[in-house]
Amino acid sequence: MKPVCVLGNGQLGRMLRQAGEPLGIAVYPMGLDAEPDALPIAQSVITAEIERWPETALTRELAVHPAFVNRDIFPRLADRLTQKQLLDQLNLATAPWQLLADKSEWPQVFADLGELAIVKRRTGGYDGRGQWRLRANETDVLPDACYGECVVEQGINFSGEVSLVGGRGQDGRTVFYPLTHNLHQEGILRTSVAFPQADAAQQAQAEAMLSAIMQELNYVGVMAMECFVTPHGLLINELAPRVHNSGHWTQNGASISQFELHLRAVLNLALPQPVVFAPSVMVNLIGTALNSDWLQQSLVHLYWYNKEVRPGRKVGHLNLTDSDSARLAAALQALVPMLPPEYASGIAWAVEKF
Repeated sequence: MKPVCVLGNGQLGRMLRQAGEPLGIAVYPMGLDAEPDALPIAQSVITAEIERWPETALTRELAVHPAFVNRDIFPRLADRLTQKQLLDQLNLATAPWQLLADKSEWPQVFADLGELAIVKRRTGGYDGRGQWRLRANETDVLPDACYGECVVEQGINFSGEVSLVGGRGQDGRTVFYPLTHNLHQEGILRTSVAFPQADAAQQAQAEAMLSAIMQELNYVGVMAMECFVTPHGLLINELAPRVHNSGHWTQNGASISQFELHLRAVLNLALPQPVVFAPSVMVNLIGTALNSDWLQQSLVHLYWYNKEVRPGRKVGHLNLTDSDSARLAAALQALVPMLPPEYASGIAWAVEKF
């Protein structure tokens, strides 16, 4: 099998490498400043764990690589303006929005979108950064440089957040995992919960929307779609053209993880429907030091990224999977004293799902 080179060498690239090992697939995560000559680029399939990147010797070489899968899709989805335009073009439900070009537009923005405006940088903002929640008397806090470089959305009154992770093969076949329920705090994903059976209407709507996006783009690989749950159905919040944090539970809760599924797709291998056999929970470890006591729990699978621990930084995650919901809930509750106090609310939220 051809090797796979991954543009980016963070935790997603690392987990793609780990997923390739049992299959005999050599996966090479590549730092943006890597020397092209030091990597087997010529004979590899190229994928990416990031949506946008600066120009370097490596990215200049990849820009003309014939086997860089989805190369022209990354910039389209990395820019929230062109991403929103795609959703509108496909007539897919999303929050009402517009480009924020000038300060003079604010009165009309609030007239059109309501009293709460969500401002997001067109590129680069993630994990709560580069985003502002503004009311009419708060617009002065937005830096001047943001005008023309941000979109503004209507603040949505939603009852929950879910994501759909799916994959599309080179033959157009699509497969999906059940919807994942997500809890965000301060814009960062804290906890995800997935069940073998999702709400049928929500699952059908989400699959139809993500299928339409992947087919329109002729996308190959795994893509994630984050949605708000509203009384009128799902609204698409954002798309990620890659493996995604909210799909990490698939490492232990599905017959094929999202990482293996992505490698299968880009290498044109078989893409059967993954089987999800039990409820799963993923707890993100954010700015939290490694604690070996977590391993006392028989259900805990620890994924540690070997990154410097800093406030707000994702440094690992815990996966727990069990067909016995009561045992799974008890294992989650047993983790609470082993984690900093701010984790308690996210774990309580997950336990309430069972």
